[in-house]
Amino acid sequence: MLAYVTRRILVLPFVILGILLIIFGMLQLLSANQRLSTFISSPAELKNTDVEELKEEYGLNDPIWVRFGRWLDDVVHLRFGWSESAKMTAKRAFLRFFPVSMELALWSALPIVLGGIWLGTVAAVNHNNVVDHITRLFAIVGWSLPSFVAGLVLLMVFYGGLVSWFPPGRLSLEATEIVHSASFTRYTQMNTIDSVLNWNWFVFADAVRHIILPAIVMSYVRWAMLLRIMRSSLLETLRKDYVQTARAKGLKESVVIKKHARRNALIPVVTVAGIYVAFLINGLVITETIFDWHGLGRWAVTAAQQFDTSSLMLFALFNGVLLVFANLIVDLIYAYLDPRVTYD
Repeated sequence: MLAYVTRRILVLPFVILGILLIIFGMLQLLSANQRLSTFISSPAELKNTDVEELKEEYGLNDPIWVRFGRWLDDVVHLRFGWSESAKMTAKRAFLRFFPVSMELALWSALPIVLGGIWLGTVAAVNHNNVVDHITRLFAIVGWSLPSFVAGLVLLMVFYGGLVSWFPPGRLSLEATEIVHSASFTRYTQMNTIDSVLNWNWFVFADAVRHIILPAIVMSYVRWAMLLRIMRSSLLETLRKDYVQTARAKGLKESVVIKKHARRNALIPVVTVAGIYVAFLINGLVITETIFDWHGLGRWAVTAAQQFDTSSLMLFALFNGVLLVFANLIVDLIYAYLDPRVTYD
């Protein structure tokens, strides 16, 4: 296990280098003028300096291997140019939008994984009875329900209807004033975490009130998929010979399911759950738009609409690195769940 982890960590730089080569190759399909935005740190440079001089300064007319080396140096030093869609540098925009999506992902990931595993287990254990039919109906409705429909319905019921319990946005005006005051320290830019670290329970309660509906929307659809996968996998595992042997030994059914069956049934679930969590961190533009959360997903779509090269490059790089690490974590969980899995 340790040898495998070491090998994977040693391979990671080469995988990331491959991602960088692909992104750099895609950038070469653009004109030199369009690639300038990935180097300049302010649009004032374009106004005060001739474009041809900037091309020469940043080496856009140099051989491709020279350009790659200079671009790689910028990436290593976190210089990603100017983001026209955010009206700030791409690095600063990423640091501003990432905590927004990360906070929403943290509140959504745990219900997705635990809810899907628990409901899938309940459905498999109660195969073909009333509980199984109800959970299957729950999964079908959840999987077929578009997220924007679920979001709008929840807003109409819990904000625009008879009650106004869960408003859109991240904070109320009163809580926003507290967060931006001198007495409130911003540690992570995530409201729920920062409010706890500041021991401000009013801001925490307000942040939770605003995050519940988008977290439900992001969780519900994915619960349904994990429920179906967990149910099918556990039903197949319960028919295995070693499970029947465990039952023949007189073990309690709860012990057979929790210790012998469910752990092995989790392997296909882990694969899907890992990818789900990775895409949650990337930000989901529909949910963020409906609930007025300005996160990575909404920023990426705005950048695409405005052909903001710097922002799209940074977003693509972040996605690639995130998925590489997500796959590594999934493989490590495989080995933990099933000791028979070897990587020699």
